[in-house]
This record gives sequence, structure tokens and C-alpha cells, in this order.
Amino acid sequence: MTTGSGDKGRDPSARSYAPDFLTELFRNPLDPGYAAAAERRRQVPPSRWRRLLSRPVSLVVLATIGLLFAVAYRETVAEEPSRAKARAGLIAEIKQREAETDRLTAQADQLREEVGRQRDAALSGAQASRLRNMEAGTGLGRVRGDGVVVRLADAPRDKDAVTGADAGPDRVLYSDLQTVANDLWAAGAEAIAINGQRLTATTTIRQAGEAILVDYRPVTSPYEVTAIGPGSMRDRFDESRAADLMRYLARVTGMSYGVKKAGDLTLPAAPQPRLRYAEPSVSPSPQPSGSGAAGSSSPGPSRPGTSSSPSGGGR
Repeated sequence: MTTGSGDKGRDPSARSYAPDFLTELFRNPLDPGYAAAAERRRQVPPSRWRRLLSRPVSLVVLATIGLLFAVAYRETVAEEPSRAKARAGLIAEIKQREAETDRLTAQADQLREEVGRQRDAALSGAQASRLRNMEAGTGLGRVRGDGVVVRLADAPRDKDAVTGADAGPDRVLYSDLQTVANDLWAAGAEAIAINGQRLTATTTIRQAGEAILVDYRPVTSPYEVTAIGPGSMRDRFDESRAADLMRYLARVTGMSYGVKKAGDLTLPAAPQPRLRYAEPSVSPSPQPSGSGAAGSSSPGPSRPGTSSSPSGGGR
């Protein structure tokens, strides 16, 4: 095998082989032009004018940022007293309205008792007793007797050591109160109240933000569900799904849960409901033009099961 004149005197073992494209890309990922430009910038020092201008610009930027922070802090501090004052005013107004509501509720209870006494005096003994029993069963009358008290409370809201936030889903939900009340009814309860709010057939238990409303009245932890019923109600409730759920939540989340028998309980009457009644329409039906005498053979359209003319035996 012959070699060219350029290869004379060269050791064949010392021949260098060019690496492939991928190997070269991994070894030198930066384009040679970028490397050369960076090297020139390192070798050529910045001009005097650039050094002189960079300092004032930096000072102006820092001064502007500091001014913005100072203005924001001043505005926040200036608005804080007004916010605290507005919050305190709202809290005072809420407490005043609650006190006024409690006063009017107590006055309404007194008037209701007076109406009940006047009514019992006007009725016979059997009729008055039957009416009082119906009021007690529907929640419109105060009741007294033996029963059980189910107590639920939120877990202690411990602060997280790292973030400072409240740790754990540890609140009693409105659905917990619903479940407990429903299973107490199923266990034989004859009357139930939650924190003094009597439950009736129209009572609602719902959530509004973080507050729980019972018949549109806020209730707070601890929650006491008081029920009057037979002596077996405690044992039957302990075997219910609500009791199992509350025991599990108390064990896992740290919520407080307890059931105890209680004697001589008194549950208040619920507020008088606002009943709405359906009323017949009083607007007259339009008469067709050119109609004949009553009893025409072409009556207008009517729904199934209704007559084409009003009956004469109305209320």
C-alpha cells in the first residue's frame, strides 16, 4: 500500500480520528462564536463612561424600589385603623342585633304562653289537652322529660410549627348535625333541639361559610343535640351509623364526641312558622265575542277532570 508524500515519516499509530457529531456536540455544546465573543468581552475592560453611568442608574433603581415599598407600607399602615374600626363596628352591630333578636324572642314566648292560657280557658279540658299534645309533637310547644344529650365539639386548632397555619380538618360540619339528628329520630326521639334551637318538620340545618345555621340561627361549637324520648333511645342510638361515624372522627381528627343520659330536660318551643296557603284565582275568564246563551254546545278547552263552568257549590 502506497502513501502520499505528506504521510512520509508519520507513525500510523499516531493518526487522529475526528469524533462523530454527537460526541462533539456533548463535548462542546456552545457555539465557537459565542465563546469567542465572551472571551473578547473579558479581555476588553468596560469604558470609563459605562462605569460612571452604571452607578447612578443602579442608585436610581434602588431608590425607586425603596420609595415604592415605603409608599405601600404607609398606605397599609394608614388604612389599618379604619379597617379595625369598621370591623369593630360590624361586630358591635351584630351583637346588638342578636341581643335585640333574643329580647324579641323572649317577648314572643311570653305572649305565646299568655295566648295559650287564654285559649285553654276558652276550650274544654279534653280539647285543650289534645291541642297541647299536638303542639308538643309538632315542636310548637315546650316539652319536658328524660332523654339523651349528644355533645360535639371542634378539635383544638393547633398551629403548624413550620407554616403557622391551622392543622387538620377538625371542624364539625352541618352534615354531622344532620346525621345525628336523623338517627336520634330513628332511635325514637320525640323532640330534639340543637343548642336550644328546636327542630320541627320545616327546620333547616345548613352551612353559610364557616358558620352552621339551625333554622337560620347561627350555632357555634360545642354543639349539644338534646333529645327527649324513651329509655331505650340511648342504646339504639349507640348502634346507629351516626354514632359509628362520630366515634371514628373523634379518633382520627381529635374532635370531641360524647353521649350521656339526662333527666328532666326542657326543650323550648320553636318559633311560629310562616304558613302560606294556595288561593284560587279571582281573575274572570274572558268571554268570546258573539257568544250565545249559557249552555252553548261549543265549550272552550278544559283540562281533564275539570268542568267547563264553575260549580255552584263552592266554599
